[in-house]
Amino acid sequence: MASFRVETPQRAYDAIVERGALRRISEFIPPRAGKTFIVTTRDVWDLHGAAVQADHVLFFPGGEARKRLAEVEALAEQIIDAGADRSSVVIAMGGGIVNDVAGFLAAIFMRGIPVIQVPTTLLAQVDAAVGGKTGVNLVAGKNLLGSFHQPLAVLIDPDVLATLPEREYRAGLYEIVKCGVIRDAELFRILEECSADVLAMRPAVLDRIIGAAVRIKAEVVSADEREGDLRRILNFGHTVGHALEAETRYERFLHGEAVAFGMRAASAIAERTGHLKPEDRTAIDRVIAKYGPIPSLDGIGAAALAARLGADKKTIQGKVHFVLPVRIGDVAIVSGIEDRVVLESIEASIEAALA
Repeated sequence: MASFRVETPQRAYDAIVERGALRRISEFIPPRAGKTFIVTTRDVWDLHGAAVQADHVLFFPGGEARKRLAEVEALAEQIIDAGADRSSVVIAMGGGIVNDVAGFLAAIFMRGIPVIQVPTTLLAQVDAAVGGKTGVNLVAGKNLLGSFHQPLAVLIDPDVLATLPEREYRAGLYEIVKCGVIRDAELFRILEECSADVLAMRPAVLDRIIGAAVRIKAEVVSADEREGDLRRILNFGHTVGHALEAETRYERFLHGEAVAFGMRAASAIAERTGHLKPEDRTAIDRVIAKYGPIPSLDGIGAAALAARLGADKKTIQGKVHFVLPVRIGDVAIVSGIEDRVVLESIEASIEAALA
């Protein structure tokens, strides 16, 4: 078992990476807790529901298009009808969308009740479930309504990934690539040199890279819970990635796939602005390609993506802030980049993806 402590002003808790952790949920429910409510999707419950227990199971439809405030309201009505109160506990069991939605439900229900995060996709295990970010989408952009609500615990069970569709698994690997680029050159090296073992889900390598990504997330969140400074590095690839998701109405790309394209675009911006050496930009593109493919960008215009950047949460007082790699394992937060450079970089990244 590997355990990573997250220390925040709101709460300190452990993110545990352990095969079989799914069966340990009851250990993390407070002794005097009231009713427990699992929020999950029907497919996740069919696969893993036999391993867990709760007083009530609520089914969320799933999908980015359903990650909306109306769905949170519907879930809240259900738990009220089932007798929820301030002693109740929400258990978020599913992918990143479920983690975000159920976490947001817990954050705002009666001004906040506890939540336990049980991520069942790789992307959720290394990103969405750790750090307390919760939220839903607006038409204008991704996660524009949300709250920071730290869980009681995060239980990460690599065994559940055996049931994950290959595309979902690869999408999660892109978030681990992100972690290597922003903070861990050794993790990046493993992803580059051991891609066959990673894609085959060999436990020795898979558990190691999950642990490395969770460690990075725990360290960054502990230092900066509410994205005041350091935590913004976790948004590498997300600025353009979120624009791509919104432009395609959250229907064409999985989140990790959009982030993969966003990382390529950010790396192109970094090279054009002199922040990144060409050989490092090439290495980033090469590792991303090892875990592809991503869906076609045919019909998507660079100008349309660039126009959406102003609605991103990382835009401050009208200035878009980009997380740009400066070397493998290190990034900088940069604003004031010329619109022309951003547009040309996105155009070049689209052309490269279509080649």
